[in-house]
This record gives sequence, C-alpha cells and structure tokens, in this order.
Amino acid sequence: METRPPLPPFTNESAIQKVRLAEDAWNSRDPDRVVLAYTEDTQWRNRSEFPVGRAQAHAFLTAKWQKEHDYRLIKELWAFTGNRIAVRFAYEWHDGHDNWFRSYGNENWEFDVRGLMQRRFASINDLAIAREERKFLWPLGRRPDAHHGLSELGL
Repeated sequence: METRPPLPPFTNESAIQKVRLAEDAWNSRDPDRVVLAYTEDTQWRNRSEFPVGRAQAHAFLTAKWQKEHDYRLIKELWAFTGNRIAVRFAYEWHDGHDNWFRSYGNENWEFDVRGLMQRRFASINDLAIAREERKFLWPLGRRPDAHHGLSELGL
C-alpha cells in the first residue's frame, strides 16, 4: 500500500514537515515526482482550473512550469487539524519575456489515511515585480534551510 509519511492525524511538528516536503517537491519542478504525493483521484482547484486525478494534475504542472520559468516557492504552515492542513505561500517566477512576478496564495489540503493529498484548493494572486525586487535567490531546486521563510521575509 502506497503511503506518504507523515500521516494524519497531524501534530504541529508533522504538519510543518508535510508542508516542507510539499515545498521541496514543487521546487523540483518535476511533475512525475510531485504527483506521487496525491491520490489517484485527487481533486484540485488552482485559480480557474480544476484538475481531477493524477494525470490531469501532471498535465497541469507540466504546462505551469513551461510558462513559469525559474520558479522558486516558499510554503508556510498556517493551521492544521486531523487530516487537514492550511498553508500560505509565495513563489517567484518569470515569463518568456523576462517579466517577473511574485505569486501569493493560500491552500487548503485534505489527506487520506495513507498521507496522500486527496484535495488541494488554492487561491493565488500575481504581483508584477522588478527583477531587483526578487527575494527568493537560492539556486534552483530545494530552498536551503538557512534561507528565510515567508514570515522572516515579511511576506
């Protein structure tokens, strides 16, 4: 049976760990890796898109990272209870014309007993920024442990 620890019910420590694991996976920008954290019949709402199932989530992520270049994400635990976690996040990226953005949002996650995310509801807003305003400056991939989180950055 496929599992993705930590498993619900979450503690503060395990919820923080789950959030960081999700952040690390998304920062890989590897749809094959990311979708493994979701149930086969996962349900998403991401802006105005509503992928259902791993195949649609994979297609969504593939298109996302073809558009959002140099993607760097920070997630932060907002609240948790039982098998649910709420996070706030921000990520920076640029389009094909070198226009930079910082995208802010909130997500609500619901997990099954195996620790796989069965529901992901995201609300996201994009803010155009100048290249010089970027705050997420680590090399592509996992955010270094020493890099500030959202609260420390004042975001």
